[in-house]
Amino acid sequence: MTAPINAHPLPDLPPVGEVPERMLAQVIRQDRLGPPIDAFALEEIDTPQPGPDEVLIAVMAAGLNFDNVWAAQGVPIDVIAERQRTGDQRDFHVGGSDASGIVYAVGGEVDRVLVGDEVIIHHGWWDRDDPWVRAARDPMIAPSARIWGYQTNYGAFAQFAVAQAHQLLPKPSHLTWEEAAAATLVGTTAYRMLFGWAPHTVHEGDVVLIWGGAGGLGTQAIQLVAHAGALPVAVVSSRQRGEFCCSLGALGYINRREFDHWGIPPHWSDATGQKQWVSAARAFGKRIWDIVGEKRNPAIVVEHPGEATVPTSVFVCEPGGMVVICAGTAGYSAMVDLRYHWTRQKRLQGSHGTNDEQARAWWSLLNEGVIDPVLGQVLPFDQVGCAHQEMADGRLPRGNTAILVGATASGQGRHEQP
Repeated sequence: MTAPINAHPLPDLPPVGEVPERMLAQVIRQDRLGPPIDAFALEEIDTPQPGPDEVLIAVMAAGLNFDNVWAAQGVPIDVIAERQRTGDQRDFHVGGSDASGIVYAVGGEVDRVLVGDEVIIHHGWWDRDDPWVRAARDPMIAPSARIWGYQTNYGAFAQFAVAQAHQLLPKPSHLTWEEAAAATLVGTTAYRMLFGWAPHTVHEGDVVLIWGGAGGLGTQAIQLVAHAGALPVAVVSSRQRGEFCCSLGALGYINRREFDHWGIPPHWSDATGQKQWVSAARAFGKRIWDIVGEKRNPAIVVEHPGEATVPTSVFVCEPGGMVVICAGTAGYSAMVDLRYHWTRQKRLQGSHGTNDEQARAWWSLLNEGVIDPVLGQVLPFDQVGCAHQEMADGRLPRGNTAILVGATASGQGRHEQP
């Protein structure tokens, strides 16, 4: 890749602490919104400057997440227009909500981070002066809460990124740059889903159903559930992916391609359609029983497809249990049959992002080697658009994908198989 004249060529970086005026970035602009492969373009832009409570990080590697598939498409929101409505005049978006890197500059009020520190970044961002935050409430529910690198600019897909100091965690020394970058968003998101909504937290012996078990979120959730002494059951799209989930600790798996009742079920007034749908949902639930070895339903269902799967998730969740959802990758218009919701007293809980406490708890498991980042593939910086397109099309290999920025490849990790 040939660098523009004012930016350092990738993967070169200036000496630690020397911040160049210009940098290379994979940029989204409004006139390119659409398929991710067309939305991202390599550009030279000004290097951002950290604010008083912020840090500038030289990005060594970045992780891939669905949030910048949405940013590229401008759906469900145009993140550039959304920021402009609050007075931000910048007409571009540099995304990426996972990164590993080296601190190059710190704001004047930062006292716990030093230039030269090797770090990873969690994706919870909020205004420290928000009254909700100042009242010591969960900051990810604050009006100012944002997902870093999606709702904020200057994320991981650039030579330099800006994050709030509280977002930084030490890079685990046993991980490569790409391994360290791959899983923080999905790992901390899964931790919040499983341990953040008391009293519906994972307990020893619980059955936990995990959609997309072989993906980034799913692979983290499986390990967290297994570590807690509970019984993870994965939903996948192939036998190979199911067996991969079992290698991470899943008790067993269900191949969703063996069922065809996905999407919005027939209306309750359609007796024939309802009978067919309930029969299929019960057959799906019986697969869980077969895997567990007894008639036990999931105490927690880890959801993210949304429209295609929420009806089944609510149906199979045990009475008094919880369906916790962090996304709607299959669509947002999910339907809940309230008969199975209120009469059996189930909880449908939204979960978004991470707070510092949850991020540090997940990081401790990562740092101790209890949790593996499950790196599936590593791609060069010029493949950011292609990688997001593969994610949008459901064609990514299992595990997490990392993008090399300032680092050179140090191996594809332990989970290269598609």
